[in-house]
Amino acid sequence: MTERLNGKAAIITGGASGIGAAMVQRFAAEGAQVVSTDVQTELGQKIADEAGALFVQQDVSAADDWDAVLGRVNKEYGRLDILVNNAGIVAAKSIEEIDLESWHHLLGINLTGVMLGCQKAIKAMRDNPGGSSGSIINIASTSAFAALPGDVAYTASKSGVRMLTRSIAVHCAQQALNIRCNNIVPGGTHTAIIDAAQQVVPDIYDRVAAMSPMNRMGQGADMASAAVYLASDDAGFVTGSDLLVDGGMLAVHPGY
Repeated sequence: MTERLNGKAAIITGGASGIGAAMVQRFAAEGAQVVSTDVQTELGQKIADEAGALFVQQDVSAADDWDAVLGRVNKEYGRLDILVNNAGIVAAKSIEEIDLESWHHLLGINLTGVMLGCQKAIKAMRDNPGGSSGSIINIASTSAFAALPGDVAYTASKSGVRMLTRSIAVHCAQQALNIRCNNIVPGGTHTAIIDAAQQVVPDIYDRVAAMSPMNRMGQGADMASAAVYLASDDAGFVTGSDLLVDGGMLAVHPGY
């Protein structure tokens, strides 16, 4: 590895599986001091141990949990350089099917959790030794561009994440804070959610692969590579952007 993140302290939420686990492993290999968080304690600890990272149990929708995580990072490393808001869930319910409890639960994790993470991270990054600095990376979705009729809450949450990121990026720039905020926009990606869906939809792998003109699913490693770039000093003039890592999914007309 190139150690592009050498010495940087990073928080990665949802680090127990899928994209988050790939990022924990890659960031640690690039020299970062990684704190991985998740509600899945056993799996989260296993991934963290393998990567040489620190694991902290966290419900991202709870402000107190964010305070505990940031307190641990400050105690261990005395600074925060990178936050990846990766934790997220799906509801798989249309507008006619969604109930209020499911709506609030998903929005609490996918949108409020991202807002809380950004808010707490900016406060910590303001106080970094040597002055304010940092990179916040939020995980959006192609559903923020092309809606999923079968998951209204997920679509709404990821659309919210896109504009939340823009608001934060401009705020930090106008406040003369050296804190950048960007989105990664994954296309159809091989995760535990896809594996679970395969039990119900046997050809799900082929269907997801066909969403991209490259005719393959994205992998966690693809998203981790994009995150390393946005977290690194190489992206010093990149803020408020959407980095599409979708295999060309949004580039092609649906009729082709």
